[in-house]
Amino acid sequence: MTYCIGMRLDRGLVFMSDTRTSAGVDNFAVSKKMFSWQVPDERAITIMTAGNLATTQSLISLLEERSISEQDRDPSILRLPTMFQVARLVGSTLKEVITSSSPTGQTSDDQFGASVIVGGQIKGGKPTVFMVYSEGNFIEITDDTPFFQIGETKYGKPILVRAYDCEMDFADAIKLLMVSFDSTVKSNLSVGLPFDLQVYENDTFTCDRTTRIKSDDAIYQEIASGWGDALRDAFQLLPSYKL
Repeated sequence: MTYCIGMRLDRGLVFMSDTRTSAGVDNFAVSKKMFSWQVPDERAITIMTAGNLATTQSLISLLEERSISEQDRDPSILRLPTMFQVARLVGSTLKEVITSSSPTGQTSDDQFGASVIVGGQIKGGKPTVFMVYSEGNFIEITDDTPFFQIGETKYGKPILVRAYDCEMDFADAIKLLMVSFDSTVKSNLSVGLPFDLQVYENDTFTCDRTTRIKSDDAIYQEIASGWGDALRDAFQLLPSYKL
């Protein structure tokens, strides 16, 4: 399993993914799930993947090959005019991979299934994020749904729903995502460190603001322990319910 979040703020986008893959409780490995493409001063695109590892790796390999090979390998995410068209391409490529992998044809619960978050900005358009499903269809982020999660989503969602604010700065958004990821790690063995983090500021058209958060990261460790302590302290301020 995995856990990835794509979030839209007034000032830009924030992406975060774990890197754990598992084939049973005694077989864990690390695998990158966040991938980026950019054309300076023209576009920046980030993709995060969850699901069958063979499917997601084939998807990324196909997108990469069709982006860097000869012109006759169009369409390419580096030449499409809008993020909507990029999402359509990612969806159709994902469906192509799943269909070719399944001898009996694609179904929504197929063992080759995967889900994808794709976000970024192309010059002339606004920064946006899409969630792409195994069937190739997708939905776009809105003011009512300002973040998307894929993978093991249920443990990290409550803090996002309660604390998200579109006006928050990147520093606070990163803290919020760290709490969400820490909640998930503590609840599910199939999600784990290190985490890949990327911040995209509106109209910069670059994917350079990236880092990998490892288990010994001092900031992460302080946030992971501090928010639990703060929650316990908050309980003391709440009225007591007496039976």
